[in-house]
Parts: sequence; structure tokens; C-alpha cells
Amino acid sequence: MEFTRMRPHPWPLLLPVLVWLPQSLSLDLIPYTPQITARDLGGKVTATTFSLEQPRCVFDEHASSNDTIWLVVAFSNASRDFQNPQTAAKIPTFPQLLTDGHYMTLPLSLDQLPCEDLTGGSGGVPVLRVGNDFGCYQQPYCNAPLPSQGPYSVKFLVMDAGGPPKAETKWSNPIFLHQGKNPNAIDTWPGRRSGCMIVITSILSVLAGLLLLAFLAASTTRFSSLWWPEEAPEQLRIGSFMGKRYMTHHIPPSEAATLPVGCEPGLDPLPSLSP
Repeated sequence: MEFTRMRPHPWPLLLPVLVWLPQSLSLDLIPYTPQITARDLGGKVTATTFSLEQPRCVFDEHASSNDTIWLVVAFSNASRDFQNPQTAAKIPTFPQLLTDGHYMTLPLSLDQLPCEDLTGGSGGVPVLRVGNDFGCYQQPYCNAPLPSQGPYSVKFLVMDAGGPPKAETKWSNPIFLHQGKNPNAIDTWPGRRSGCMIVITSILSVLAGLLLLAFLAASTTRFSSLWWPEEAPEQLRIGSFMGKRYMTHHIPPSEAATLPVGCEPGLDPLPSLSP
């Protein structure tokens, strides 16, 4: 008996490819990579926000006026697992960042990203600040402050009003936010300070002590007259009478004993009362 060798059917091997092809072929890959703005701005990256350059003239050939341009924000290690939502009801919201590692926010229309720079007349800056909306947690597509340092990766996704996505950009490079230092980790031990800091602190302490001593000396001089009055003047005023201070002369005891009564030196003798 002759056996015929069975060949494997190619359809089982091609089935995953066919499942993957419709989505990938219908989705245009735009050769654009989101990035932090290159403008000289303060606070381009903070502890909860970062500012992206606006993608001007990027979607003109891939989007229509009815399409919505979304920003996908994901933790960098979770961006590879992100699946583009096929309907508007499947768009992930901000709370899913902590559970699934990604969310979508900042829905824009094509007319909000014009090619011409309108900042000269309006005074605005063409940036998209991610995480800038405080207190928007009740809104459906909240752009709330980012919860951690990251890193984060972002991309733009063009979605039709009633259907699946139409185009997407590349993922950005990892974006790290600024991380504030934990107050409990701040070392206050003087031994860890630099030599210049110790010298400056010592000089300031000495100057503060000298100023305190000068203040005390000035206060003592100012109020000393209240506690230590000056000596009485030579002439004393008693009521309306002005008199002089008289000094008592010392009379030796021997002379005072020999002089009769009424014959003290410097005094006239008393008149006699006898006829």
C-alpha cells in the first residue's frame, strides 16, 4: 500500500496574520515623533506636567475636519501593550493610567492645529501642556496632573467620528518628570555642609551678636538717667525761694569751751536788757 504524504494546510498559519493585517493596513503611520517643546520656556517639565510641541501641518493629509486627534499618554514600559481603541466608547480615561498604564486626552480638531503660527497676534505659545488641568477629575477625558516621575511616552492618534482610528504617529522618547526631594530625606547635620556654608553661617552669627550688644548698650545709655539722677545743682530751688548752700565751719573744742555765751565768732554780742 502506498501512503500519500499529507502537507500541512497553510490557513492556520496565516490566520493570525489575517487578523492583524486589516487593522495595520487601514491605519496610516505618520512619520512624526512627539517631543518636548524646544522653545525657551519656564516650566517645560515640572513634577506633574510636561509641554509638547504642537504637531502643526502633520495631519493635513491624514485627517478631515470631522476627525478627532487624540493624545495617547502611557508609561513607557506599558506603551508596547497599548491597543488602539476601535470605537469612541473604548477610549481609555485618566483613571486607567494607574490600572492599565495608559489613557487618552486632549482631543483636538484639525482646525486647532493650523500650519501658520498665530502666536504673533494672540500672544499664545504653540504647546500642548500635558497634566495641566487641576480639578477636572469629573470630566470624561481629564488632563489631570501626572501622578509620578514616569517615564512617559506619548503618541497622536487620529480617530474617525464614528469608526476606528485612521492614522497614528510614532511613540515619543521616554519623558521623565522632575522629582521633588522628600523632606524626610533632607540632611540637616552641620557636618555635611560645605566649608563656605559653615564660614558664612559663623560670620552671620557673629554679626547678629554684635548688633544685639550694640542695641543693649544704646538702650542702657538712653535709660540710665531714669535710674541714676545727676547731682543736685549748686543752687537749690525750694518753692519760690532761691538760696545758697552754706558750709558749716569747724570750731575746735577748746575755743568753744572758753568763749562766753553770746560771744561766738562772727556774731554780734546780744544787747543788755538792764537799764
